[in-house]
Amino acid sequence: MVKPLVAVVGKPNVGKSTFFNKVCGGRISIVSDMPGVTRDRIYADAEWLGKKFTLVDTGGIQFKSDDIMFRHIKEQAQIALDLADVILFFCDYKGGLTAEDYDIAALLRKTNKPSVLVVNKVDSYRDADLTEFYNLGFGDFYPIAAEQKQGVGDLLDKVVSYFPENENTDEYDEAIKIAVVGKPNAGKSSLVNKILGYDRTIVSSIAGTTRDAIDTPFEYDGRRYVIIDTAGMRKKRSIEADSVEQYSVMRSLNAIRRADVCLIVMDAQEGLSEQDVKIAGFIHEEGKPSVVVINKWDLIEKDTHTVEKFKKDLSRDLAFMDYFRSITVSALTGQRVNKLMAEIDYVYAKSTFRATTGMLNDVINDAVRAVEPPSQKGRRAKIKYATQPSVQPPTFVIFTNDGELVHFSYRRYLENYIRRAFGLDGTPIKLIFRDGKDRDE
Repeated sequence: MVKPLVAVVGKPNVGKSTFFNKVCGGRISIVSDMPGVTRDRIYADAEWLGKKFTLVDTGGIQFKSDDIMFRHIKEQAQIALDLADVILFFCDYKGGLTAEDYDIAALLRKTNKPSVLVVNKVDSYRDADLTEFYNLGFGDFYPIAAEQKQGVGDLLDKVVSYFPENENTDEYDEAIKIAVVGKPNAGKSSLVNKILGYDRTIVSSIAGTTRDAIDTPFEYDGRRYVIIDTAGMRKKRSIEADSVEQYSVMRSLNAIRRADVCLIVMDAQEGLSEQDVKIAGFIHEEGKPSVVVINKWDLIEKDTHTVEKFKKDLSRDLAFMDYFRSITVSALTGQRVNKLMAEIDYVYAKSTFRATTGMLNDVINDAVRAVEPPSQKGRRAKIKYATQPSVQPPTFVIFTNDGELVHFSYRRYLENYIRRAFGLDGTPIKLIFRDGKDRDE
């Protein structure tokens, strides 16, 4: 069973994201006093009294706004309500009740789901007059001060009381986590929506629409995944210091760090940009397997050499990670999106590959017999044996008489030899050279 989903909803700037961050133990949702900062649904796992659940933060709902973005936000909040098992309805004590609060209350009553009214920003219960909040018709409510975590424990006691017994399982703990990254407006959200089959993130032609990294669990052909849609990463000079977008870039980089597979989404019409290469470099340094997704392929005028030219250009620009795999898709039409899932499975399998010690040493010995290490200043490195201590990425420790004698070019040779021998395309691999005396480490 999937962990219960708890949705946090309310009008803008009532402290939803502050509460979300306090409960989840980190700055997961962007907090700002600017209305509309949390645009999409933000997910994170939490636990209270031994019961695990997923908390989802939503953008502030505004019914009477003509702004197209706020209409998108309302749609996203509605999806969260449809999926939720428990709903937390946040109001602002200091700002008092408004017409929007009454509109949201009416919306929640139509869901027929457990809804808890939360009155936030109540710094002193003794001096607070909370009687007006009974007018919303929810009966008892929970006054809290999310910033100081006052009253949060009592609120969470109420939340978990709605959970069914014996249904907290870690269904997605072993899921493959997929980070979808790339520069703004490359079609990442459209690709995510096509994979999931419904509009889970806001899709807009306005660059920078997706500001947060958003986790969504799903299943495909009986296998579990979590897809992470991230904000488009622009060049540093185009991001204002301390801006909301700067936090989004940090979150995108964090999404790469916790992913099992990264999809580098590029716009086929624009080609691989300098920023795409930098994103790929960060993924490579983090040791993550990746697939270069050439999106909007349906808009390209093609001839017999089009695919070959793209592959040649990619090989030139991504020479530092020549193991990469690529696929052309159209997120708009769904062209080859099903094949993308096969690529994800493929590179994940390669990143979790583990060789037996005997097999690994046979490969190393064959490599040395084919090409011996070059001598330096009259001394030659001697390869003694090798082990593989870890995966993700596959990491090989090679013991020698003196690791400093192994020239960079020979290290590269061994890496390529191991990659070919085990078919490790799509994933970086790591080689560590140690002196033989370190065998016990």
